[in-house]
Amino acid sequence: MTEALERFLVDLDTEIRRRGDWGDVADYIPELARVDPAQFGIAVSLADGQTVTAGQASKPFSIQSVSKVFSLACVLGRIGEQVWTRVGREPSGRPFDSILLLEQEHGRPRNPFINAGALVTTDELLTGRAPKEALSEILAFVRAAAEDEDIHIDKAVASSEAETGYRNVALANYLKSFGNLKSQPEMTLGTYFHQCAIEMSCVQLARAGRVIAGLPDAPRLLTPLKARRINALMMMCGHYDGSGDFAFRVGLPGKSGVGGGILLIAPERASIAIWSPGLNAYGNSMMGTYAAEQLAQRMEWSVFGCRTG
Repeated sequence: MTEALERFLVDLDTEIRRRGDWGDVADYIPELARVDPAQFGIAVSLADGQTVTAGQASKPFSIQSVSKVFSLACVLGRIGEQVWTRVGREPSGRPFDSILLLEQEHGRPRNPFINAGALVTTDELLTGRAPKEALSEILAFVRAAAEDEDIHIDKAVASSEAETGYRNVALANYLKSFGNLKSQPEMTLGTYFHQCAIEMSCVQLARAGRVIAGLPDAPRLLTPLKARRINALMMMCGHYDGSGDFAFRVGLPGKSGVGGGILLIAPERASIAIWSPGLNAYGNSMMGTYAAEQLAQRMEWSVFGCRTG
């Protein structure tokens, strides 16, 4: 299977580059606006311990909102189910930085993967600690999951987000006004911007995702129940107001980031990382979404248990 998968990924990389339909980079973050959209990488970590790659799978990129998966994993490890008193578990049906639902629902975000929900999750990690300690916990988790110490925060990206993240500033202050932010907004925001600026390659991200996929060679950092909870949220909420379309097309849990990354999980089969920085109208990787759909169909991977075709 490995050789056939490798041939398929190489062919997929060739097809995507031939298509040349890359989408637009996240130009509201100056550091990301400078990234060439015509790039693609994919890595698939399999249950047998092998990782198969194609394209620019070793090139580091800003994982952005994919980091929300790992911060949630850390919070679940620290306080467990108590986190759901502060943030919900429902799809938002709104853009990732929308303030509308936050007002209607009195400061309790719909889920931990929209920006308001991620701010609450990050704020929980800050409880009783300095930002450096909270960030160290997230980084330590990601490095342990990937079994790779060469994972760092891109400080230039973090600064770029801090300079232009006005909507996140508004969300943080709104959360504070409802009493759903324990730290001062600027402290939570600074930690959140640095968390989103974690830089990883597809290979590193795919290997980190093994703990969520429950692969045999993955470090034991999550209980099966916590991994299942995270997978469920990735399926329902991982692509914001495009989550339903992604589930329909791909049939696997996934989490996107505006840096163009997607972490895709085939439970007990594979952890997949895809990167292409051009985005679609939902703010998700355009060619990354296409690649996820093609891979799921080719491998007949779906949580719904139905063969494609």
